[in-house]
Amino acid sequence: MRSEDRSVMRVLAGEKIWPPPIWMMRQAGRYLPEYREVRAKAPNFLDFCYNPDLATEVTLQPIRRYGFDASILFSDIFVVPDAIGYPVRFEEGRGPVLEPLCTDLVDRLEQERAEDHLKPVIETVSRLRAELPKETTLLGFCGAPWTVACYSVAGHTTQDQVAARVGSYRDPDLLARFIDHLVTASIRYLVRQLDAGADAVQIFDTWAGVLDDAGFERWSIQPTRAIVQGVKTQRPDAKIIGFPKSSAARMETYIAKTGVDAVGFDWTAPDNLALEIQKKVPIQGNLDPMRLVAGGSALDDGVDHILKTFDKGPLIFNLGHGVTPDADPENVARMVERVKRG
Repeated sequence: MRSEDRSVMRVLAGEKIWPPPIWMMRQAGRYLPEYREVRAKAPNFLDFCYNPDLATEVTLQPIRRYGFDASILFSDIFVVPDAIGYPVRFEEGRGPVLEPLCTDLVDRLEQERAEDHLKPVIETVSRLRAELPKETTLLGFCGAPWTVACYSVAGHTTQDQVAARVGSYRDPDLLARFIDHLVTASIRYLVRQLDAGADAVQIFDTWAGVLDDAGFERWSIQPTRAIVQGVKTQRPDAKIIGFPKSSAARMETYIAKTGVDAVGFDWTAPDNLALEIQKKVPIQGNLDPMRLVAGGSALDDGVDHILKTFDKGPLIFNLGHGVTPDADPENVARMVERVKRG
């Protein structure tokens, strides 16, 4: 099957398909018992991401269980800074911990080491394309530079990314140098994923919504535009989904200035805004992940509302953010079945 004939790719090309194709962010993850079993084999999370055997297996698990229309590469947004030499580690119960951003660290970053460092991830992409059902879209991804940088300024996440925002005001030149490195590495990384078999890619900007207007332009839009242009210069037919979380009011500007082919919405996006965007580009989303935790009528009502509201244009059904570890796998099955009924 040609890449462009897969259902998710048809939607990304602007076609309305009903019922809409479905996948979900973080679909390979801790809510699945089979994932937890494999995860135990690699106590170091980054080692897990760089192990093609394990990463391929957990990426395939939700496809086997639920038959999602797209499979997203199991990896992490922090493999990019790690690949260029920025110190990254994961701590149990705390998540990613990076060395606090400083001039010496940025001075030591090396773009040329990234290709070899990321070879295991690219091998995972190749294996997935070979092993996935022919009709399943394979998605690659990277983290948007702003979201990646948020964790580096203080060395870890802070409430509403206060440290990163303060850092962007106090030393914008240092942040800009780091983000430029992330842009360069991300372009190369996404192109390699596409060449290895990814049908399309997504740029996750989880923390775009904490920025003011000037910051959104400088730290979310400009780096994303550079990545999109860089990828499309080398691979003009590439399809790129942008996901600037909590940014519905700015989405029209984001689309116009970044050049993404489709956008994901989180669950807080007003329907009227999302409907206007759907007239311009395909949209993706936007079920509240907590409905998968609650289950029952809360889940059914949320699914039905999205299907009823966005049935006039191109839609990829998804969550408004990643599925959480406390989601019931049976609720996921219920969601998929309900979407596929249309």
